[in-house]
Amino acid sequence: MMLRNHADQIIRDVLRAAQPDTAVQTALQNAELSGSLYLVAAGKAAWQMAKAASEILTFRDGVVVTKYDHVMGEIPGIRMFEAGHPIPDGNSFAATAAALEMVDRLTEQDTVVFLLSGGGSALFEQPLVSDEELADITAQLLASGADIVEMNTIRKRLSAVKGGRFALRCAPAKVFSIVLSDIVGDPLDMIASGPAYPDTSTCEQAVAIAEKYHLKLSPQAAALLRKETPKELGNVETHVTGSVRQLCAAAVRSAEQLGYEAHVLTASMTCTARDAGSFLASIAQYHRDTKKPLAFFAGGETVVRLTGKGLGGRNQELALAAAEGISGFGGAAVFSVGSDGTDGPTDAAGGFTDGDTRTVLAEQGISIPAVLQDNDAYHALQKCGGLIMTGPTGTNVNDLAGLLLLPE
Repeated sequence: MMLRNHADQIIRDVLRAAQPDTAVQTALQNAELSGSLYLVAAGKAAWQMAKAASEILTFRDGVVVTKYDHVMGEIPGIRMFEAGHPIPDGNSFAATAAALEMVDRLTEQDTVVFLLSGGGSALFEQPLVSDEELADITAQLLASGADIVEMNTIRKRLSAVKGGRFALRCAPAKVFSIVLSDIVGDPLDMIASGPAYPDTSTCEQAVAIAEKYHLKLSPQAAALLRKETPKELGNVETHVTGSVRQLCAAAVRSAEQLGYEAHVLTASMTCTARDAGSFLASIAQYHRDTKKPLAFFAGGETVVRLTGKGLGGRNQELALAAAEGISGFGGAAVFSVGSDGTDGPTDAAGGFTDGDTRTVLAEQGISIPAVLQDNDAYHALQKCGGLIMTGPTGTNVNDLAGLLLLPE
């Protein structure tokens, strides 16, 4: 219980430190904004970012589009939309259409405050292919194990707003963009597929990705992959805020307050969830005879390769994969959590396992390798009390995985 309590405390502290409110307001207070102001906010943290902006600026009109159940209340003068993620739906398209209708009538005297966070690729969308094909291609990419950069290289070419195209629609109005980073390395053209940032990816790369994962594309979609995206945008000023490095730093501070000697392993974790879990377990094995509390953290975004039809997410799979390697360790625990509060298509933010998890599941006839093969980490963790539930957090800056070790 002590390890679980410590993990929960670290997660609470990390999420509190990752809230975008202060960063958004600081960027806007220092900005030179002219003319009438209009707001467009898209992503999992869109409501939180828009609320912070509305507290110091007055907007003539605005549109917020975020994930279902992520709107926390009305913001006067701003229209609210909740939509599908990770696959866009009709509400995604309706919200984007409302934003485009608003910016299409603006002049060079106006300014669009554009607040962008992770999840915007699905939530902010006007497809150039049919809705059905876009959903199918997105599902193919999710199932293939493609990383977020590869996915967005494809998706931005199938969209009328991604890859800098939204900024073009705003012209001649100016765009002041604040981006909450959810991708390792903060590539601004890839975060939510870069609606207001020049695209650095090329048609050749998009075609290579489609071939790598054997994507099934219509002739129309295949042709769009060969159509180049904007490489220069003269009407945009961009500020990036938040990153997985902040998550890791906050985790270290919290763990140290709990008495751990804390270390950051990396803020660039991009391997498979299973490999990440196995790696953290191997660190636990090396330090099993520790005489003092130790904590190790890794930030980033792992991937899941679908081999089954179960329910789960990358953070749950990471934690469960670690359970095999720390089985029998009385003083070891591994947790992994998505900073946005959702992990895959579930209501959990992530998972927690310790030295007893394998035994608890085995007593119920549950085999961890079989569960992982079926990608059903959610139900296994549910059986052993290992789900981490936070609800929507108001932020989205990658994932945090942690290993906690106490002397046995």
